Amino acid sequence: MRLLSALVFSVWCPVAALAQNAGDVVGPLIGSFAAGIFCAPEVVGTNAAPDTVAGVTNIIVGEPNFVSTGRTVPAVPGMGFGVKSRAKSAPLTFVTVVITHPPMGGGRVTSQSYTTNIGSEGSSLTMYQFDFDYELVEGPWSITAFDDDETLFRARFTVVSPQLVPELAGVCGYEDLLG
Repeated sequence: MRLLSALVFSVWCPVAALAQNAGDVVGPLIGSFAAGIFCAPEVVGTNAAPDTVAGVTNIIVGEPNFVSTGRTVPAVPGMGFGVKSRAKSAPLTFVTVVITHPPMGGGRVTSQSYTTNIGSEGSSLTMYQFDFDYELVEGPWSITAFDDDETLFRARFTVVSPQLVPELAGVCGYEDLLG
């Protein structure tokens, strides 16, 4: 399992355009928010994340473009999904990110967490990417960020068989998995 978070810089949508999905929550400390699906970015390193199955989160350079702003994610290796956000004023440090999902791995884990930062001068990327077969569990997933007990944002996704969304499963070059 590879949870990904990276600070990246770009211009973002105003808060009025936030939360396009009925399941989204965007708190008052967040100045911009977008969620979607992307192809796997290049990993340049890792950070320790003891409350995750893999024990690390990936570090990336740059910001992957969303291939869809939908929330139905094909269960194929290399696909990812997540949130691009920016703090409204001051940067937020020691943000706790909680990923919930159907049971996975030998321990049947349903929740993983790690800490990150959300900047106020550009966007921060909080995402999950399928790197291992045991992660390809179908069902409801969520990515929630907390500043102490305050919810900064929550985005909900549904992971499904790639045959249900072949246009997304194939966009990153995974057509052979649709067999």
